[in-house]
Amino acid sequence: MSIYQQFGLRQVINASGKMTALGASAVHPSVAQAMAEAAMDYVDMEELLRAAGRLIAGATGAEDGCPTAGAAAGLAISTAAVIAGTNLRLIEQLPDSLGLPNEVVVQKGHAVHFGAAIAQMIALGGGKLVEAGHANLVEAAHIESHINERTVALLYVKSHHAVQKGMQPLATMIALAHRYGLPLIVDAAAEEDLRAYIAAGADLVIYSGGKAIGGPTSGFICGRADLIEACRAQYKGIGRAMKVGKEAIIGLLTALSRYEQRDSGAAEQRRRMAWLAEQLNQLPGLAAQVVQDEAGRNIYRVQVTVDEEAAGFAAAEWVRQLEGGRPAIFTRNHYANLGVIHIDPRPLLPEQERIILARFQEIAASKGGQKSK
Repeated sequence: MSIYQQFGLRQVINASGKMTALGASAVHPSVAQAMAEAAMDYVDMEELLRAAGRLIAGATGAEDGCPTAGAAAGLAISTAAVIAGTNLRLIEQLPDSLGLPNEVVVQKGHAVHFGAAIAQMIALGGGKLVEAGHANLVEAAHIESHINERTVALLYVKSHHAVQKGMQPLATMIALAHRYGLPLIVDAAAEEDLRAYIAAGADLVIYSGGKAIGGPTSGFICGRADLIEACRAQYKGIGRAMKVGKEAIIGLLTALSRYEQRDSGAAEQRRRMAWLAEQLNQLPGLAAQVVQDEAGRNIYRVQVTVDEEAAGFAAAEWVRQLEGGRPAIFTRNHYANLGVIHIDPRPLLPEQERIILARFQEIAASKGGQKSK
């Protein structure tokens, strides 16, 4: 029985991904042990923040780093940093930025909702998000037309939530930022490559600690030393409300140390998903195939397309029954309204794909059995 079941909660099988709503990652035992040890001792938090920054810099190739409570906190803190810098009066004034340059320019297709709105995270840091172009088409000229004396930064969002077509590439955003002497902030929350964006010329890059890295609920900002110093300074202001604890910092650093020697397990995950897709194709009204992550990451999921008439009910009903069972099975449902469900292998524990298959078979049997062989 898991710790959660001991408190009366249902067992959850996470086939959705490294999702905040499901607790992000199940950490490695070494990470959990490090967090437990950190929780039972004391540390000078200022020293810990700076030491963590040096280790984050080593892992990312940046000049410095700043741990955060999560990637969303990283957005707010980064925004506050580019507005207030290390000026304590301004730090204490935020999020009231009246009279200060406070506009952050983003492509319209990147102004997404990831469980909360990007615009709200920027506003928490005192910024005003300015959307350039259109949801399906942004030209460089759209972005450039919004740059003025009130602009403090450009923002680039690398996410499966963002529009993938018709947007300007990272290189365009970097070129514009450098041309106008503005910092470029990259939200790379769930990205796997910890060095690419700094190497490309981004000034601040934000990652989640609990997504690809496999750490606890946490995050970090890496980038230029002066901007990271300003990020740390925000813990005397808006950052205080989103401070990160000693246990999470140590868990994050332990996960980072493991991450550099990681084996993504992509080949084994793909094998497991190929088996599951083959089995699901035996069920009426379901067409399953293995597909790569829409943002191009080395992640291969089962895509299940539901034929409502042949299956007996729509994808949304499959989702409801999967999530409502015991154990509760959470799939990736961004396209359920289009009849598509995805199964993500990364968070699955050993043999859980067989439990998922058994539940699919139970639901199918309640509506008329399997395909004839």
